[in-house]
Amino acid sequence: MRLEYSGKTTASLLAGLLIFAAPGVGMAESLAGKVGDSRFVVNFPPGSTGDCPKAYKDYVAASGHSAYATTFYSRVVDLYIICGARLNAPTQKAAEDLALRSCQAGVKRWKVKVAGGGCGIAASK
Repeated sequence: MRLEYSGKTTASLLAGLLIFAAPGVGMAESLAGKVGDSRFVVNFPPGSTGDCPKAYKDYVAASGHSAYATTFYSRVVDLYIICGARLNAPTQKAAEDLALRSCQAGVKRWKVKVAGGGCGIAASK
C-alpha cells in the first residue's frame, strides 16, 4: 500500500502553520511612547526648556532599549538638573550603564554638588 497524499498533506499543513507563526517571530513590540521601568518620578522645574526635558521626551519616544539618568532634583537646594540618556541600545542594561555614565560625566564636567548625592537611573526600557 502506497500513501500518495501524505507528502502533499504534510507540506500543506506545515505551510499553513508557517503562515500563522511567522508574523509573531519577527515582530517585537515597539517601546516607543512608553515610559518603561520608572524608578522615581522625573520632575522638571516649572518652565524648564533645556536639554534634560528634551532628552526625557526623546527617551519616551525611542523605540528600542533606552534609559534616562538624572540628578535627584530638590526644589529647595538645586537650581539645575544634570542628566544623561542613551537611546536604542542593544540591551536595557547597556542603556542604563551608558546613561548613568553620561550623567556622572556631566556632574564631573561642571564640578557641581547636588543635594541628592549624584545621578540615578530614573527610567529604563
